[in-house]
Amino acid sequence: MRTTLIAALALAPTALFAAGSSSSTPPKATKTTTECETGMVYDSDKQSCVEIKESALGNDAMFDAARELAYAGRHQDAQQMLNLMQMPNDDRVLTYLGFTHRKMGDASTGLAYYQKALAVNPDNLLARSYMGQGYIESGDIELASAQLTEIRTRGGRGTWAEISLRMALQNGQGYSY
Repeated sequence: MRTTLIAALALAPTALFAAGSSSSTPPKATKTTTECETGMVYDSDKQSCVEIKESALGNDAMFDAARELAYAGRHQDAQQMLNLMQMPNDDRVLTYLGFTHRKMGDASTGLAYYQKALAVNPDNLLARSYMGQGYIESGDIELASAQLTEIRTRGGRGTWAEISLRMALQNGQGYSY
């Protein structure tokens, strides 16, 4: 029993980072971004690139693909993948829809998605970090600092969400993941 508990606790951080919502590293490039053209995603069952709308990936795999596409700058493809998930009230989906809209230059729509994500899950530290980075990009340092305080208050000190927002406040620019 004790060995099982120790193993579970040791794997807990890995499981958290695997979800993509708190990872401090960029997503790993897969055939989706190394081989597939715009509008396409790699389907391992078919061993080829298929149109995103034809993808048969499960929700977690779709989320990982959307995160990878967003990091690669393929924001519209990421949005298409997120919308395909048919999970309009999932705070991870809302967070990445906000991120992609902001990165495509639509800060107000991005902010609206971050607010929706936080209405679903006020402890979504990544949404708070991305929102703060958006505030920095629009020159509203006070609101960005307020999000940093919220992240820390909610137990996020030392997380990627806290570190990336703190660094963005220091250097005046956000991150791509």
